[in-house]
Amino acid sequence: MLDPSELYTVDEDVAEEVRTRVVDGRGPVLVHTLRGFVDAGQAGATAAEHLTSTLPTKRLATFDADALVDYRSRRPLMTFDATTWTSYDAPELVVDVVQDAEGVPFLLLHGVEPDVQWERWVAAVQELVERFAVPLTVGVHGIPMGIPHTRPLTVTAHGTRPELVADRTPWFGTVQVPAAAGALLELRLGQAGHDAMGYAVHVPHYLAQSPFPQAAIAALGCVERRTGLELGVDRLAPAAEETMLEVERQVQGSDEVAQVVHALEEQYDAFTRNLGRSNLLGTTTELPTADELGAEFERFLAQQDDGQAR
Repeated sequence: MLDPSELYTVDEDVAEEVRTRVVDGRGPVLVHTLRGFVDAGQAGATAAEHLTSTLPTKRLATFDADALVDYRSRRPLMTFDATTWTSYDAPELVVDVVQDAEGVPFLLLHGVEPDVQWERWVAAVQELVERFAVPLTVGVHGIPMGIPHTRPLTVTAHGTRPELVADRTPWFGTVQVPAAAGALLELRLGQAGHDAMGYAVHVPHYLAQSPFPQAAIAALGCVERRTGLELGVDRLAPAAEETMLEVERQVQGSDEVAQVVHALEEQYDAFTRNLGRSNLLGTTTELPTADELGAEFERFLAQQDDGQAR
């Protein structure tokens, strides 16, 4: 493996500020959310945007995106204006120092998920965790699930020690899923003896591809309760209310979609009465699959777009 320390640069002035806040060997918590893998409802992306736009931030570390991004599989955007290129949306993967509403600092790792050199990148992040005495690393993102938007969002919590998630009811048994850099980070930190955990917010299938601020609210709420940070989650409430009104408007415009949502409500309610089950299906009623539900909702939205175009 190439030297992980050569994969990033650190602002030493900001680093010194972080080190002065280390008390009894405990530094700031690290929160991470990466773009590029599953993030239903843009839960993690919205959370990162909220934190960096509403709370004081300073750039602590910058990773070498050129060494981590496969540009042919994920091309950045450029702007062309009449006769010239005017801008380039360069990918970023960074660690910021953020102050919560009470002035308590924490680290926020955000930006594009690395395409390559995962183990080297994980080792680099571990160096930062150890350098700044991070006591807990927490990841957040959204995953699509067969739940209705009319019920409280549920969350899958996972951690490197059972004690970290002892207050959570598991939603899954043993499953194999495509890997994510954030998941590998959690695994490797745990193997190195560091506490790490994550919250995957369950987002309705049919809203997985759209911004759903409720998911970010649920994710950040979990982080607040676990870490004691004050993250100003209430500022996301207006956007969440507006989104819910729009979803309700579109659901009410289609009897088929309304019936599917009603079926999901019955399924959700049955499951919450039987939390000992190992999956989300709390009844034996035949319900639409995720693909069927998503396809139906896409057809409905396409019809609405066609109608507006005419």
